[in-house]
Amino acid sequence: MKLAVFDFDSTLMDGETLEFLAREIGIESEVKEITDKAMQGELDFFESLQRRVALLKGLSLKRVNNICANLPAMNGAGETIKELKKMGYNVICFSGGFKNATIPYMEKFGLDAEFSNILHAKDGVLTGLVGGEMMFNDSKGQMLKKLQRLTGVTPDETLVVGDGANDLSMFQYAGRRAAFCAKPVLRQQANIIIEEKDLTKLLNYL
Repeated sequence: MKLAVFDFDSTLMDGETLEFLAREIGIESEVKEITDKAMQGELDFFESLQRRVALLKGLSLKRVNNICANLPAMNGAGETIKELKKMGYNVICFSGGFKNATIPYMEKFGLDAEFSNILHAKDGVLTGLVGGEMMFNDSKGQMLKKLQRLTGVTPDETLVVGDGANDLSMFQYAGRRAAFCAKPVLRQQANIIIEEKDLTKLLNYL
């Protein structure tokens, strides 16, 4: 068995979930500015996540779920997942985003598991609070290390794919480290660099 771990936003999915949600209430540019700083490594991920989610307070949970269920897949995502599974990989998604998006995506594309965060809602509306498994700069690395211990998969049998600073923590535990249309801070630590928005390009390196 081998392990492939993908980031979700701007990797498996073409865009940023929080920006799609922010567009609904006219604050996309404000949220995008915070996201960009976090992905460049200029802002602590935990703080940036809290700040962005707080701006969504009052948004209908029903509307959130509808938007999240219809997010655009990255070009080549479905084909790449299918090919990796044929090669014997378990394919997993780690996301600093939300289960509202990652669970529908997992079910649609046949991912083996997803680890992400939960938007807190009360009486059918977002409270502006968030919790979950992927809240901190090092969450993805720590989760990957746990999965490797549980499954017996080694770093040499592990592929990770991401685009931003919060994906860095995974890289030290993976033999194949793919920066996908990534920020400079991630490209510097990668041994696979893909500049085209087509995930099937990853298959050329495996």
